[in-house]
Amino acid sequence: MTNIVVPELGESVVEARVARWLKQEGERVEVGDPLVELETEKIDLEVNADRGGVITSIKHKEGDDVKIGEVLAVMDETASAPQEKSSGDGSQRGPQGSAPQVTKSVEDTRATPTARNVAKDHDVNLASIQGSGAAGRVMKHDVQKAIAPAASPSRGPQGSSPQVTAPQVTKAPSPAPSAPPARPASMRTERREERQRMSKRRATIARRLVEAQHNAAMLTTFNEVDMSAVMALRERRKEPFKLQHGVSLGIASFFVKASIAALRAFPLLNAEIQGDEIVIKHYYDIGLAVGAEGGLVVPVLRDADQMSFAELEGAIRDFAKRAADGTLTLHDLTGGTFTITNGGVFGSLMSTPILNPPQVGILGLHKIQDRAVAPNGEVVVRPMMYLALSYDHRIVDGREAVQFLVKVKEYIEDPGNLLLES
Repeated sequence: MTNIVVPELGESVVEARVARWLKQEGERVEVGDPLVELETEKIDLEVNADRGGVITSIKHKEGDDVKIGEVLAVMDETASAPQEKSSGDGSQRGPQGSAPQVTKSVEDTRATPTARNVAKDHDVNLASIQGSGAAGRVMKHDVQKAIAPAASPSRGPQGSSPQVTAPQVTKAPSPAPSAPPARPASMRTERREERQRMSKRRATIARRLVEAQHNAAMLTTFNEVDMSAVMALRERRKEPFKLQHGVSLGIASFFVKASIAALRAFPLLNAEIQGDEIVIKHYYDIGLAVGAEGGLVVPVLRDADQMSFAELEGAIRDFAKRAADGTLTLHDLTGGTFTITNGGVFGSLMSTPILNPPQVGILGLHKIQDRAVAPNGEVVVRPMMYLALSYDHRIVDGREAVQFLVKVKEYIEDPGNLLLES
């Protein structure tokens, strides 16, 4: 007998939830076959068989929380799966003895746990949905698209509109002035509630955000930056840049470069607290907050100071695509010395970002908006962006935080300095 256990889940991840069993008791599996989907606080992953055999016992059902090393199931490597019984008339076979036609089932459909929950709640057949994720995986938004047409008014036989019979009207005494007419049943709005269990990721996000506010002396400082120079540079270089590197030149890479330059000048913002010691890191692993299906994730650009603009843009776009597909790995999401988050992509004009522990600094970007400013006493309209830096006041003083943000502003407003810094 061989135990199938919860594998190592990555740095700081000690617990998972059984999202879905892909194999059942008594079923034969081969080496490499996916056995079960686990949902963790960071990503969803599959546990594959490292040997062949028959699953004799499943120890944790779907929805159970499990820890690293716990036994998920027991496999017998020497057993063989029971053969299907066939009726003597060959009714299980197709014409001329051919194999029966295989129809895709809900169990065979690759889908994220969130997509499965939404489909179950709305009684949608997953097998009928075309997935847009990696390898055809069904995502949450695929299910939501399938739900939308179902919400349209029902129709009568052969597509005709439902018949409406006019009620008979009988003249009755006028109601008393104080009694308002009753609302017809067809016009009453449904008062309903829906209860959903938090996913592991959402529960962890909730816990860590509260911990960040309780365990750190978090403050936020603000500034604004004129984006004219960066936008003009992008406009001049966008076509040659894309032809040469195969990727568009965006905004994020400028802020990654500017943040690294500012972190070199103010290294305490690239540190963390361990007990009564400050650990200052002389490498720059920059996390980029990305909104994904199950909640916010922060993939990390490792050694970002050694990456070119083209390498940064390629990595950023790859992270965004894999976050949407649900194919980020635990390695992508672990570590990080400083984080950048961009609420501007959702239209936010101003916000106070929350620290990503154990980091002590996070830079918030916002929407670029034309505003009237008065450089050198002359009123002009410029594309402006508000910046926000949240920091841990236990080791970062207000003076350093303000100067850090001013340094970022200087590099963005004169991006030529980034070439010198690089």
